[in-house]
Amino acid sequence: MQLIKCVLIVQLALFLVDEALAGRDFYKILNVKRNANTNEIKKAYRRLAKELHPDKNKDDPEASTKFQDLGAAYEVLSNADKRKTYDRCGEECLKKEGMMDHGGDPFASFFGDFGFPFGNGNDPHHHDTPRGADIVMNMYVSLEELYSGNFVEIVRNKPVMKPAAGTRKCNCRQEMVTRNLGPGRFQMIQQTVCDECPNIKLVNEERTLEIEVEQGMVDGQETRFVAEGEPHIDGEPGDLIVRVQQMPHARFLRKADDLYTNVTISLQDALIGFTMEIRHLDGHSVAVTREKITWPGARIRKKGEGMPNFENNNLTGNLYITFDVEFPKQDLTEADKEALKKILEQASINRVYNGL
Repeated sequence: MQLIKCVLIVQLALFLVDEALAGRDFYKILNVKRNANTNEIKKAYRRLAKELHPDKNKDDPEASTKFQDLGAAYEVLSNADKRKTYDRCGEECLKKEGMMDHGGDPFASFFGDFGFPFGNGNDPHHHDTPRGADIVMNMYVSLEELYSGNFVEIVRNKPVMKPAAGTRKCNCRQEMVTRNLGPGRFQMIQQTVCDECPNIKLVNEERTLEIEVEQGMVDGQETRFVAEGEPHIDGEPGDLIVRVQQMPHARFLRKADDLYTNVTISLQDALIGFTMEIRHLDGHSVAVTREKITWPGARIRKKGEGMPNFENNNLTGNLYITFDVEFPKQDLTEADKEALKKILEQASINRVYNGL
């Protein structure tokens, strides 16, 4: 009995040592599978960063630790070399090889320098601090990206304020000053008053931003990166606003969450029916079967084969398919004409009307 106890204690000790050496479970922290691709990891980090940010969880004493764990998990799993080492022997190996440098700021790359507002309404700059100009950048994306989602990495040179020698006039403002002109005589004038501040200079720094093209985003939709715009020497930088511009597609037209496409079929298929497949935006096939006559301009609906809804990706629009019929170009023989008349048994219809 004593021997069994000793064995159990040794096994428990070895288990605890293994757990300590293994370090944190980064896949569990990000709530992704071990075979998750880079875009899935980025999407998970972006979603959890909003939920776990300390500014949003001020009543949670562990908020900062959770947020740091999240950043460490993203740092490792978004880097192919670090992830390979981590998968082989855990966080301890990364530390031994000096790969846990925490050099970047993933939160800033997704949301900008000052993150995003919590509970301040729609205006991220609701106070009266002077601001630099906003920068609006058009980002051209394909319909495939808007259907499946994607991350676009942009590198930009951002002017950043750095200390410089000397001082400068700052916080200049207009104030009313009273002057004594003699006994019982005063004059009030307005003059510019400035403070003395340490001098600064603007230095361009290379910044990498991760822009998520979310499923179902619409043309003209904007993503705001706080404090990534033009600097203001006496205040805060403006914002960088990335505006989605949907590029035309060769096969599909989008209207809200619905997709429209045209298919040209032969006269033979129009008369006797057909089966075909349409390749969708993510590569899956949409089967189309017609067992009855299809006339030119006929339209069918494939329910749930449209675009995902931006607010709720579980909802999808429809795919509408309009058929064009290509008539044969060769002339028919008299025998063929007679055979068609017998098959169709259709009288001539010469109705004249305004079709506009």
